[in-house]
Order: sequence, then C-alpha cells, then structure tokens
Amino acid sequence: MEHLIIGAGPAGVVAAETLRKAAPADRVTIVGDEPGPPYSRMAIPYLLDGRIDESGTWLRKDPAHFERLGIAVRTGRAASVDVAARRVKLASGETLAFDHLLVATGSRPNRPPIPGLDRPGVHPCWTLEDARAIAARASKGKRVVQLGAGFIGCILLEALAARGVDLTVIEMGDRMVPRMMPAPASALIRTWCEAKGIRVVTGARVARIDEAGGALSVALGDGATFAADLVIGAMGVTPNTGWLEGSGVACDGGVLVDDRMASSVPGIYAAGDVSRAPEFGTDRRVAYAIQPTAVEQARAAALNMAGRNVAATGALAMNVLDTLGLVSASFGQWQGVTDGEPSRAERLDAAAHRYIRLEFGGDRLVGATTVGHTDHVGVLRGLIQGRVKLGPWHAKLLADPTRVVEAYLACAQGAD
Repeated sequence: MEHLIIGAGPAGVVAAETLRKAAPADRVTIVGDEPGPPYSRMAIPYLLDGRIDESGTWLRKDPAHFERLGIAVRTGRAASVDVAARRVKLASGETLAFDHLLVATGSRPNRPPIPGLDRPGVHPCWTLEDARAIAARASKGKRVVQLGAGFIGCILLEALAARGVDLTVIEMGDRMVPRMMPAPASALIRTWCEAKGIRVVTGARVARIDEAGGALSVALGDGATFAADLVIGAMGVTPNTGWLEGSGVACDGGVLVDDRMASSVPGIYAAGDVSRAPEFGTDRRVAYAIQPTAVEQARAAALNMAGRNVAATGALAMNVLDTLGLVSASFGQWQGVTDGEPSRAERLDAAAHRYIRLEFGGDRLVGATTVGHTDHVGVLRGLIQGRVKLGPWHAKLLADPTRVVEAYLACAQGAD
C-alpha cells in the first residue's frame, strides 16, 4: 500500500510516524515544498530571539530519523491531483502514485492588495528563509513596523522586542488578537505592550508602503506614516488548497473533512491548517491553525488510512499566548453561545493585568478567556473538553469565576 503525504509540517510528520507503526509493511512518503529537514513554524520566533539555532526548529532532531523509520522525505511542490489515476503531479512535472493521500499542505500568509508589499525589506515571517531575511535587518535600534497583531503577530513581536528594535505594530482590526479574545482582554495586552515601549495602532488601514533611498515608509489611510528599516507582514493565513482545484476534493476555506478526517473523495484525507473539520461541541466545520489540533487530526487520519476506524475528538479553539511575559489564553466558544441556556461570568482587574471570562451552555463550561491567570489554563481546557457537568458549581462560578480550580476538583475529580 502506498501512502503519500503532501506537507512536511507537524501534521505530515506525525501522520507518517503513525502510519509506520500502524502499517509497518506499507510505503510512506512525505513531500515538503522547502529544502532541509521538516521543521515547526511555531519555533521561528525562538530562532529570531536567539534561544535556538535553525536545527532547534527541526521537528525531529536526529537527521537519520526518517530514514531509520523507512519514511521517504522528498522536496517538491504539489501542482495538481488526478483522483481517478491516483497520482499527484508536482510543479517539476514529476508524478507520484498513491493508494491513500493525506493533504497536509498547511496555509500561507495572506497578502492583501497593499501597494508596495513586494518591496525589498518587506517580508512575511513564515519560513526559515523569511526568518533569515528578518534577522539580517532586525538588529538593535532598527525601526520595524509589523503589520498585524493577531496570534502569530503577538508571538513575533516578543521575538522582535528581544532583538532591541524600535517596534510599531499596526493592526487592521479594532483590537489586538481580535480572533482570539474579547475586547477587555485585548485591551490588557495592548497596555502591557505599550508599557514595554511598543507602539500599537489599531483600527488602521494600510494604504501603501513607500521606499526612498533605501528607507521604507508605511502610510495609513488616515495620513499617518511610519518610517521603517524593515516591514513584517503578519496578517493572517489562508489554507493551501489551490492545487486541489478541479480535482473533485470539496473545499470551502479548507478541505472539508468528516470526523475521520476523510475528504469527499474516498482514500483522500486532510489534517492540520488546510482542513475544515468538525468543531468540538458544535455542528460547524472549522479550520484552527494550531499545532495540537493538527497533530491530533494527523493521528486520526493516519490510522484511518491504515484501515482503522478512528474519529478525531473535534477541533477545539485553543490558544495560549505569552506576550512579553503576560500569559493569555482562550478556549472553545470564547465568544459565547446563543443557545443551550447561555450564561457568562467575568472579572477584570486592570491594574494587575488580570482577567477571566467564562462562557456556559447550560451547566457546562463551553468557552473561556484568561489574562494573567496562568494556574487556570489546564483546568479550563479539562472542563471544556471533558464536557463536565458543573451542577451547583455553575452558580458558584457565575458569582466568582476565579474558583475554576475548585470547580474542577469537585466536579471532574470527585473531590468534596
């Protein structure tokens, strides 16, 4: 049996390793579109701030790891797939046969139609090549303008701050991390960053990026301008599904899959950022670009490719962010629900940069947001994923949401 995996990120690597254990006699091939060993994009900020070197980004540190397991790792970019012939065509013109195909092509940085976005000195931060270009320019005292303050942007700004640059962050949304947490939490992150010397601009439209004499300038729609030696784009991502057009594999903002990670075409699966999978606790299909979800989906997909019948637990929004020492998190339906007897508990201590908000559906916790409450992160996830019935603790948490650890011990662990 020939198992072909397109994509060499965490989902592709975990799927290959799972297949090797579940189907030891089958052939397993990973195709990645970047040279070098498979690596984690989430490690790039640690590369930029000097905590690791490039080998520290590798998903498996032993260079002989894949060869020892009998997993072939190749470099190439998928151009199309012929589902009838069971072959993937690469951009080089070569074709690769498969019995089962896993689409794990991840996502790519968004490139909005901003004039000047292709100028020298303007980079996304998505690949090791991008990281090298940024490191060459982002030395101490250099003026850096970062476009975007979402989850990826807030991880990146910490690495840039560690390099000692003069940093301005411009977010097009009305607040920082707008797709991760509500306004009160975002406001705490903003004031924290500003107290550390980072300029933050929100609700801004970038009109263009100019260049004169080797210096860059970012112009906003309101006329404001920011001089820069380096401009970094962190404006979100889009799933890499273009090569599937016309194949018959159903896509809608990602490859549509069921709870077995199977696509609309038998024998073709998808996992990670490129997939739109059933969401935990709802009937929606969503794409959450987070590594734990990608890994869980990859294991399920691989086991099904090997002939098992395994359902993934469901994609759960799960973001934990450390921004210059301020830890924030959001889980599940953090925006709240509109059915199931919704209720909410919220507590804010702006002076201490502490915030907690709990979202309930009936007497179950379905979503949560925290800032500065590092001791609550694990129990919040446990209460949500465990679908724990809170009983009388529902009312207690509505009165004081900081008592979630007590609620977890009482309801999930059987403590008095």
